[in-house]
Amino acid sequence: MASAAARWNHVWVGTETGILKGVNLQRKQAVNFTAAGQPRREEAVSALCWGAGGETQILVGCADRTVKHFSTEEGIFQGQRHCPGGEGTFRGLAQADGTLITCVDSGILRVWREDDKEASSDPLLELRVGPGVCRMRQDPAHPHVVATGGKENALKVWDLQGSEEPVFRAKNVRNDWLDLRVPIWDQDIHFLPGSQKLVTCTGYHQVRVYDPASPQRRPVLETNYGDYPLTAMTLTPGGNSVIVGNTHGQLAEIDFRQGRLLGCLKGLAGSVRGLQCHPSKPLLASCGLDRVLRVHRIQNPRGLEHKVYLKSQLNCVLLSGRDNWEDEPQEPQEPNKVRSEDTETDELWASLEAAAKRKLPDLKQTQGALQTKRRKKRPGSTSP
Repeated sequence: MASAAARWNHVWVGTETGILKGVNLQRKQAVNFTAAGQPRREEAVSALCWGAGGETQILVGCADRTVKHFSTEEGIFQGQRHCPGGEGTFRGLAQADGTLITCVDSGILRVWREDDKEASSDPLLELRVGPGVCRMRQDPAHPHVVATGGKENALKVWDLQGSEEPVFRAKNVRNDWLDLRVPIWDQDIHFLPGSQKLVTCTGYHQVRVYDPASPQRRPVLETNYGDYPLTAMTLTPGGNSVIVGNTHGQLAEIDFRQGRLLGCLKGLAGSVRGLQCHPSKPLLASCGLDRVLRVHRIQNPRGLEHKVYLKSQLNCVLLSGRDNWEDEPQEPQEPNKVRSEDTETDELWASLEAAAKRKLPDLKQTQGALQTKRRKKRPGSTSP
């Protein structure tokens, strides 16, 4: 029945142990899905995206350079293909017009024919986007356009239907006040809706906006947040601000039109690895190394809506864009079937609640009883 109910999961997360986890926030349930039956760290999930069928299929990019196809309608993996070339894990995964787009750490971006699952097949296109890639992001308005960036690898925009040269190559900012070169470390990238602009966050806690239509290739706006490297970023539903997360679990919403801080979100205890906002609802899903999936409300009143402990370090998150979260039909559950994960979690929380109810003896009463015992001595007894 878990497979049949997979279509109603609100959030999907990929873990360091190679498990795809589906979370239903209304039912407070989390279900594990693995292709081989047993989790393996060699298959750690590093990228997630929706497939060609919309939200009926998820493409799962793993550390062993395989892309698995998961059906949310049937709740099973329906195949995989090996995508060799380059070194490192996937830093971006996308699909466009029946093709699969992959990019790895070493800077090899390849376009594959998605329906051809043979490992020996050659890619349709190969681009060298530069070493040290941290993120490859697809333009939602133009699926054949992608952007790349990384450590000492400046932002570039590529048209996969055009030439093998980037259509836009960002220029580093001017030297600092000591006339020293400013290092480059783009950690995440997003295309702004309704324009050609892009926004990036860096490992040096900067948020920058680039405009390929302007004469200058340097950022048209730059602002800083905090003192720690920014690791993830997402656009808010209004498209006028971004939410960034850093290595210390801090989340902040920044208006990139004016470069000012709008507010912060609390609750995370580890490095943020994945962020995604709902396209229409004021909800933010976040995951990271503290093994907890959190869903925050990003409009006043801000606060934590859902919190689910998932037992594994989480690398990426994929949020369902449907609106009928509360209106989903209630499917009958199988009787006499209790998942081991739920049983283990319930026993853990039950033991914690029992320990919390135990009251420690009052310190004053204990001290008074000790003093009374010292005063009451037997007749004829001598003190040592």
